[in-house]
Amino acid sequence: MSNMNRNRQESATQASQTHRVNMQKNLQRRLETARAKGDEALIRLLEAEANYIG
Repeated sequence: MSNMNRNRQESATQASQTHRVNMQKNLQRRLETARAKGDEALIRLLEAEANYIG
């Protein structure tokens, strides 16, 4: 694999990891808000989403 291809692959991997971390942080904020409001239905949905994305 050439250096250019390796660099592109590493960049794509890093972007994917960053996206996953951002999704998890966003989900955590949404979950905290739902818990603060006592919205049980939303809490269950968000917990299911958390299990889906890992």
